[in-house]
Amino acid sequence: MNDTQDIINEHIGDSYNWHIATIHGVHKELHLPVIVRGQDGQWHMFSSGRLAHGQSWEGFVIDSQGKVAEMMPDGTLQRPIDLSVTKNVAGLMMSGLLVTMLILYCARWYRKHPLQAPGGLVGAMELVTCYIYDNVVENIIGREKGMRFAPYLLTAFYFILTCNLVGLIPFFPFGMNLTGNIAVTVTLALATFLVVNLTATRHYWRDILWPDVPLLLKCPVPLMPVIEILGMFTKPFSLTVRLLANIMAGHIIIISIICMIFTTVSMGSVMHSGITAVAVAMAIFMNMMELMVAFLQAFVFVTLSASYISAAQATGHTE
Repeated sequence: MNDTQDIINEHIGDSYNWHIATIHGVHKELHLPVIVRGQDGQWHMFSSGRLAHGQSWEGFVIDSQGKVAEMMPDGTLQRPIDLSVTKNVAGLMMSGLLVTMLILYCARWYRKHPLQAPGGLVGAMELVTCYIYDNVVENIIGREKGMRFAPYLLTAFYFILTCNLVGLIPFFPFGMNLTGNIAVTVTLALATFLVVNLTATRHYWRDILWPDVPLLLKCPVPLMPVIEILGMFTKPFSLTVRLLANIMAGHIIIISIICMIFTTVSMGSVMHSGITAVAVAMAIFMNMMELMVAFLQAFVFVTLSASYISAAQATGHTE
């Protein structure tokens, strides 16, 4: 049971090493760069392999929570400013690069074949892009204003989708739990929060700060303005939790099912064979479900973002 919990925590968490494979009991890992600023104000950069197996390097160690800490003269540990390239950071860079390459590939194809109907990968990209634009961007925000926000929404959709899909591939250099990491989902939700509020109209801010309700609800006690302001922050919170919970739960369930195969070895060959067959079937089913969830959660994130943006673009004349 403890081994299963350790495997789950290792997968859904972040680390300074990227596990590749285990060959004859030896763990093959990619050691990522550690970049930290010590208490002396100096920046240090070295391989995370220097800190493997409880070792220390230049006064830095890995603490009990798996984070880099600096050993102080009195023996205490202090967290430095940490800009290290962890497994999730490397996965985000790779996902961003994949999205960029995919978009540039499609753009290059269209330049070379301006009058030809696309097929294959380019055709699939066009189908998905047109579906998102027609049914989400234009349908929710409108044709005139939708073009302004389409680049952000489509970029967010493809980036989240790519992060979700690479997390379902169970071998190096994939298998990261990117959108199941709260730092990633908070950043994505914050991006939508900034787009919504930095492009909002005067009518939107008037409804927030001085809503059209009876005077007693906003003066002398600003009850409704406070509720409206709190609502501004519950929207990115819902984006964060929805994406985080669905992706993380799927990863935990799949790993738990696969671990059943190895935890039932001591139950006898008949019992172990039966449980293994059931676990494999359930794992395949859950992976198919997670494939659907990968698309669904990217779609839901963009749909909710578009609805928040549409509300912030209200003018008071089209209600």
